[in-house]
Amino acid sequence: MPHDDSQTPTVAQILAAALARHGIDTVFGQSLPSALLLATPAHGIRQVEYRTENAGGAMADGYARATRRIGVVCAQNGPAATLLVPPLAEASRVSVPVLALVQDVPIANRGRNAFQEFDHFALFSSCTKAVLRVDEPERAEELLDLALTTALTGRPGPVVLLLPVDVLNLAGRRSGRSASHGRFPLDPVRPAADRVHAAAALLAGAQRPLILAGGGVHLSGATAALARLQEEAGLPVGTTNMGKGAVDEGHELSIGMVGNYMGERGVAQHLRSMVADADVLLLVGTRTNENGTDSWKVVGPDTQVIHLDADGIEVGRNYEALRLVGDARLGLEDLAEELVGADLAVRRAARAGVAAAIAEARAAHVEQARDVTESDGRPLRPERIMVELDRVLTEDTIVVGDASYATIWIGNYLRARRAGQRFLTPRGLAGLGWGLPLALGAKAASPSSPVVCVAGDGGFGHVWAELETAVRENLPLTIIILNNKVLAFQKHAEIFKYRAHTTAVNFAPVDHAAIARACGADGVRVETAEELAAALAGTATRTTVTLIDVVSDGDAYPPITAWDGAAIVPELAVW
Repeated sequence: MPHDDSQTPTVAQILAAALARHGIDTVFGQSLPSALLLATPAHGIRQVEYRTENAGGAMADGYARATRRIGVVCAQNGPAATLLVPPLAEASRVSVPVLALVQDVPIANRGRNAFQEFDHFALFSSCTKAVLRVDEPERAEELLDLALTTALTGRPGPVVLLLPVDVLNLAGRRSGRSASHGRFPLDPVRPAADRVHAAAALLAGAQRPLILAGGGVHLSGATAALARLQEEAGLPVGTTNMGKGAVDEGHELSIGMVGNYMGERGVAQHLRSMVADADVLLLVGTRTNENGTDSWKVVGPDTQVIHLDADGIEVGRNYEALRLVGDARLGLEDLAEELVGADLAVRRAARAGVAAAIAEARAAHVEQARDVTESDGRPLRPERIMVELDRVLTEDTIVVGDASYATIWIGNYLRARRAGQRFLTPRGLAGLGWGLPLALGAKAASPSSPVVCVAGDGGFGHVWAELETAVRENLPLTIIILNNKVLAFQKHAEIFKYRAHTTAVNFAPVDHAAIARACGADGVRVETAEELAAALAGTATRTTVTLIDVVSDGDAYPPITAWDGAAIVPELAVW
């Protein structure tokens, strides 16, 4: 029988009340830890029930990215806990705070080979900021608060709180705590004022300055500050994959996505020299990883780098820089204030020329890609699919991409309509199958926003079961499957590297629309651009889970710079 909360509360009831105190109203779980999840409804906390723990962890990640509130996922000990490692590893790499509440074996059975007993400290040590365990009932609330503050301070990330099943049912003690720590960043810190002054002077006097915005701009809520700096100081801005949407991509000083997707037909292909020739480059909220810097080649050797990031370890990791360690929003606001009183004559004089160069490059991209963006060929080119999708997007649409090619098509052919529009992609570890659960988490977080997920058939095959979750939990979103019957990125990479590909890249035909209908969702299969346009109509106001299975061209490959000039020919020997 459930514990009577009018009596001495149990640890589970105390934890449920504490979660609500921190503003947590949604958890992703599958019944366990049962005592806790039985206690949460009394505090207005909704349980979104996933089908698999790895998807549940990604849902919590998507929820956090869409709201800047910590995502919470619950799981059983042992095999269920092991499935949380991939999504927690992704969250760790991209600085997204997730709290994993994991049931543990009873204290009395610990170390005796209890059912599904496992060393969770060792399991999670590589993919979290901390692993804590509630062994003493009177410390339950204290340890939950510690878990949250650990996840949310400094560089955000995932934390695991282990909950022994017997402790949850013991009488606890309310601590009297009243603080609410559900949002991030919890403790934003300003960069040193003297360094901000030095950085502003560099930007004001630069002949060819540029800002490169990463995912940290979104995580710190810095998009408005970045837009102000872009406009008032006349600074061109590019973004990484994770930073897409940090600026309005229709702004005359926005250059699009920078990195290893600036090859032939890439949206920023014709602006590569603007990046390489920059005399001053301001990096904001980016860990300067391999893809975001085109294998660390996109920045010129003579560029003076300024790096603003909450994590001092990332600042200067790959490029020696003027160090601005602190919150991205506060740092950008301080830079803008410094530049208000600065002499911006150089920037004002250069603005028209920079804007003209960007406009010319955009036009060149449109013309160069016209053969694929306007193609009526069958199977459909992914670029044409993205163009049709872009027509129905609004500034409030949240776009989610799975890993692999889906992310690249989105980055190059969908346009951010305002600063702060969200494009969620799993670029920390780039694991396949995380697109749909990220989208479900985003929809649970922002039910009034249209959510569109783009996934390849390879990635979607990992998470078919979560279609049932979307229908059952009433999370209406649009899912576009690029159905080309192949792991295209894997195939093309093998051909590029080895001049042959393995047999493991090919799939048997699958009717994903039929799978959707079997789960109670709307499912439609399309083969032409006209059919696709009709299927996409009403995306912004859709009230049902809808899957659009698009028969697409498996031989199409995106603008990966390393492949420029290479012949990615499909008719090669197969191992």
